[in-house]
Amino acid sequence: MDLWHDVVDQYREFAAQAADSPTFAAWSTAVADDAEVLDWLSTLPRAKQQPNLVFAAARVHGVPAPGPYTALRAALLDDGPDGPIRATVLERSTQTNEVGRLATLVPAFAQLSARHGGAALSLLEVGSSAGLCLYPDRYTYRWRTDDGDVVVGAGPELPCRVKGWAPLPQEVPPVAARRGIDLHPLDPTSPDDAAWLGALVWPEHDDRRARLRQAIDVARTDPPHVVRGDLLDELPRQVEQAAADGPVVVFHSAVAAYLDDVQRGAFDTLVRGLVADGACHWVSNESANVLPSVTSTGPLPESGRPTFVLGVDGRSVAWTHGHGRTLRWLT
Repeated sequence: MDLWHDVVDQYREFAAQAADSPTFAAWSTAVADDAEVLDWLSTLPRAKQQPNLVFAAARVHGVPAPGPYTALRAALLDDGPDGPIRATVLERSTQTNEVGRLATLVPAFAQLSARHGGAALSLLEVGSSAGLCLYPDRYTYRWRTDDGDVVVGAGPELPCRVKGWAPLPQEVPPVAARRGIDLHPLDPTSPDDAAWLGALVWPEHDDRRARLRQAIDVARTDPPHVVRGDLLDELPRQVEQAAADGPVVVFHSAVAAYLDDVQRGAFDTLVRGLVADGACHWVSNESANVLPSVTSTGPLPESGRPTFVLGVDGRSVAWTHGHGRTLRWLT
C-alpha cells in the first residue's frame, strides 16, 4: 500500500492487503465509499490519514475490533477537532514492528555473514520503532518447506512457509551489535508504548499478538540502542559507528512506504552510495511498488497481489509476505 496515494485508493489498497483480517478489510472498503468519513479524514495531515493508524487510534479509544463498521463510523464522526481519536492519530505513528518478518530476513542476513567468513553482523535498522527486529539471534525459525520443516535457533518460534527453494541457513547468523534509527522511537519497557504496538496488530491476528508480547520480553531484557532522528541525516554517521563492531547491515521492513517520493529517492541514492563505498550491506523488505529500483531487478510480482520484495544490496532476491508468513526465493 502506498501511503501517498489518493485516500480512497489508499483504503482500497489496504482492504486488499488486509484480506486476512475480515474486520480491517470490511472497514477499509466501507471507508472508501463513505463520503462523510472521507471528509473527516481530509482534515488530518496527509501522512496521518493512513488506515492502520486511524483504526489503531479508534481501537485505543474503545471501538471494538472485531466489530461492526457502524461503531467505527460513529466514533470518527463524533470525534471533534479536539477529540481523543484525532489527538492519538496526531501524536502516534504506525510502527508495527512485526518480528515475524525476521523469518524472511534471516536467510539474507546469513548470506551476508557467510560473505564475511561467518562474522557476527553489526545490525542497523532504519525505522526501528521499539527495535524488536534487532534480535534475529534470539528466536527459533521454523521454515516449512515441501520437503519438511527446517528448524534452527533458540527462543520463541517464528514460523514461515517457504515456497520452492531457498537458501535456508543451518544456524542463525551471530550478531555483534544492534542499532536503530527512528523519528519517534518506542520504548519496549514502556507500558504505554507496548499497548500502542498491541493496538497496531490486526484484530484477528492472535498469533501476532502473542509474538509481540514475546518480542517485547526479549527486548526488555537487553534494550536496543535506538537513535532519535531522520534516517537521511543519521544514516552515514550511524553506519560509521557500527563499522567498529563488524560488517554493517542496514535493513528495514515496511518503512520506506512512509517516505514521500523525494525522500525515497534520496534514501535510495544514499544507501546505494554507502554500499558502493563498501561501508555496509543493505537488506530491504518493502511492498513491491515502494522501491522500484529494487523490484525492477527481478521478476515482477503478479499485478494486484500484495507482495513485499526482499532486496540485498539493491537487487531483488525474494518475495515475502508483509508479516513474514511466506517466503519465495527468486535467485
